[in-house]
Amino acid sequence: MERIIHVEITEEMDRMPVKELLHRLLGLSARQVSRLKFRPDGILVDGTRVSVRHILQAGQRLSLSLEPEARGSDHLKPLEGVPDIRYEDEDMLVINKPAGMVVHPSHGHYDDSLANLLVYHYGRQGQHLVVRPVGRLDKDTSGLLIIAKNAVAAASFDRQRRDGRLHRLYLALADGTPVPDSGQICAPIGRREDSLILRQVRKDGEPAVTDYQVLSSGSRCCLVRLLLHTGRTHQIRVHMAYIGHPLAGDPFYGTEHSFGMTRTALHSWQITCCQPVTGERLSFSCDMPEDMKRLAENLIALGDS
Repeated sequence: MERIIHVEITEEMDRMPVKELLHRLLGLSARQVSRLKFRPDGILVDGTRVSVRHILQAGQRLSLSLEPEARGSDHLKPLEGVPDIRYEDEDMLVINKPAGMVVHPSHGHYDDSLANLLVYHYGRQGQHLVVRPVGRLDKDTSGLLIIAKNAVAAASFDRQRRDGRLHRLYLALADGTPVPDSGQICAPIGRREDSLILRQVRKDGEPAVTDYQVLSSGSRCCLVRLLLHTGRTHQIRVHMAYIGHPLAGDPFYGTEHSFGMTRTALHSWQITCCQPVTGERLSFSCDMPEDMKRLAENLIALGDS
């Protein structure tokens, strides 16, 4: 499906070369710009084809014609079902991923991933979508996830992650209650030497920063809000275990089935980002699923009864 992007040239963009706008404002890679250059209607200003050296003027309209996806993710086996899409436009969608579903096909989950579900959903509409998740959610983590629908959107979200315009807040249920009840965990994370999957805090690891805030607590468990400043594998789970408060039900870094949770009690709650083409600020939220709600009510709101 062809996507045509229109950019109204503002005073701030006046006298800016097309190439600079494509790289600096839209975040396109050299390869993406090269593909636009060789399309007959790839780069137009007020309907006229121009080179990337063209100097833009305020009031003009830049139009970009993106190359249609050749075959999308059609090689994946479609998974029949209805995805819980919370927002969608021409460039992005925000989906509520259920706990227990992997995002991409992997060992043991070749045909029941979120990607398989989206292939089925868009295939019914005659569309070819390359499934490009922005960030990642573990299999047991529920909640919101952004999917970029084209290469320009994917480049924009990557840039937003790096410059801090993309924020993701999580809710988790943890063993005990941290003291103090808010703070920042700065502890590098690396792979455990005895595992290909597990991570740990280690001096030679990658920098990792997590903010936490306890929202409510009982004598045995607390509800905590978490903000990631970095995106290391298992970051929240490793950091919370590191400070002595592993997540409920975490089989890797805590105790499996703790507090009756049959999965790690982690939920992607809120996402704030910019629409990748227009720059409009967008915010989305999604309530905790029933298993986490029940635990919060039983162990926190009702005083651990």
